[in-house]
Amino acid sequence: MMNRSIGTIFSFLTVLIIVSCQTENEKPLPILGNKLFEDGDTIYHTVRDFKFIDQDSQSISNETFNDKIYVVDFFFISCPTICPRVKKQMLRLQERFGDEDQLMMLSHSIDTRNDTVPRLKTYAENLDINTDQWKLVTGNKDSIMVIAEDYFSIAKEDPNAPGGFDHSGRLILVDTERRVRSFCDGTDPRDVDRFMDDIDRLLAEINPAE
Repeated sequence: MMNRSIGTIFSFLTVLIIVSCQTENEKPLPILGNKLFEDGDTIYHTVRDFKFIDQDSQSISNETFNDKIYVVDFFFISCPTICPRVKKQMLRLQERFGDEDQLMMLSHSIDTRNDTVPRLKTYAENLDINTDQWKLVTGNKDSIMVIAEDYFSIAKEDPNAPGGFDHSGRLILVDTERRVRSFCDGTDPRDVDRFMDDIDRLLAEINPAE
């Protein structure tokens, strides 16, 4: 009798955990950042207008990502520390979501002096990047450094940092309305696993089941 009761409790707890996980995964992702309330409306933090140049010499702006969600990171080609690990995880995202036409990827070079368009193109070719989905961009140095703040990331010149730049290894998920919805440590594969689940949740949010 005791064993049957323990078995029943164990089964109930297992079901409860499964239901709890399913419920959590069905919740919309939070909208990150400060928000304002004006005349009964909620105004969320959004990414500012931008215009950069990608590895194919094409202009990249907010309009490039109309009706799409996208993943952002900041890097530089000669980075001696975290960038290779982060790019390895970005390649995992490309492999996982390569057929998802509502997801794009945007990597900003913070070494605008050395990471020219031809160098970005060679870098993309060496990594076998799908350039239709994944844009490596350069542009005005100040514009790139400042927009990192919109993504709650860090990107700045620092002569004391390895390679001369201090930057975050974050991957940032942005929705179709330019709002930051999730981020992860791009050097941690397990955190990237969780991040990929968040991408699935956001895709489900913009494509609700009928």
